[in-house]
Amino acid sequence: MIRISIDAMGGDHGPEVTLPSLLRVAERRPDARFVIFGHEDAVRPVLDGLPRLRDISEFVHCDVAVRMDDKPSQALRQGRWKSSMWKAIEAVKAGDADACISAGNTGALMAMSKFCLRTMADIERPAIAAIWPTIRGESIVLDVGATIGADAQQLVDFAILGAAMANALFDIERPTVGLLNVGVEEIKGQEEVREAGRMLREAALDTMQYQGFVEGDDIGKGTVDVVVTEGFSGNIALKSAEGTARQIAEYLREAMSRTLLARIGYILARGAFERLREKMDVRKINGGVFLGLKGIVVKSHGGADEEGFAAAVELGYEMVKSGVFDRTRTTLDLFHARKPAGMAGQMASNA
Repeated sequence: MIRISIDAMGGDHGPEVTLPSLLRVAERRPDARFVIFGHEDAVRPVLDGLPRLRDISEFVHCDVAVRMDDKPSQALRQGRWKSSMWKAIEAVKAGDADACISAGNTGALMAMSKFCLRTMADIERPAIAAIWPTIRGESIVLDVGATIGADAQQLVDFAILGAAMANALFDIERPTVGLLNVGVEEIKGQEEVREAGRMLREAALDTMQYQGFVEGDDIGKGTVDVVVTEGFSGNIALKSAEGTARQIAEYLREAMSRTLLARIGYILARGAFERLREKMDVRKINGGVFLGLKGIVVKSHGGADEEGFAAAVELGYEMVKSGVFDRTRTTLDLFHARKPAGMAGQMASNA
């Protein structure tokens, strides 16, 4: 049985979306159980209307809900110890839940997660990892918004975290890893990226295959299993990909309804279009995993619908099921036990 804590008040829609989505998860994951945190006046009417969910859930009333426009510092001051977001995270720390899912304020969720769970040893900053659909299947891209302007050691940490996640979720013994850059040549890019590449080459870890630099178009191609970047460029890449998917879907809709012949063509090729729509559905890949913490936290898009939030919950479920936390710890220990000569000085200077 896997227990998942839910911040029912998070996101643009609150319990009206977060709770019904859990029924979808329960149908696909019969061993999932939920601990739901939120304000009783908002949660109880919805939960009482879902008796099947009520039977497999525990509800905990919380007086405070973090608002989507709260600053992280404000959310910590007003919501620590008593908000639905904090309580959902704290359940993981206490061992009452295996993972926490929230569609709430990203900055507040990261701040509370770091304060409550703390980072794993040797990890300075967590990263947000996203599952990315590619021509080859799926890849992991990180960081997509947690750390702006990462230094070389942080990029190396992200590579280790992402490789461990790919190993666990995709069952790949040695995931391929690439650093996102403006070119594949070793002389190109920012100094931090070039230094991170040197450190990864010299580390020669058995748990990953470092492939060198990759460019933006390599993400969609699936050139590597894990794409590593800092949060500014990663978040832009993520939002650009989501916007492009919606743009193409709108173009197809418009083209297929323009003429009678186009509508007939759509009917004849309907199966192919349905498969394309399935692949381009951004709801299916909703959920960013906070890697590097002493516990599993997944951030859903604030505007996610039921299917989208369910995808984030299932991602948390899979993270627990695959044992990604233990694999990450093992990989980090291996890396720091085999630091190349001179790396200790580099780490000290970065600190």
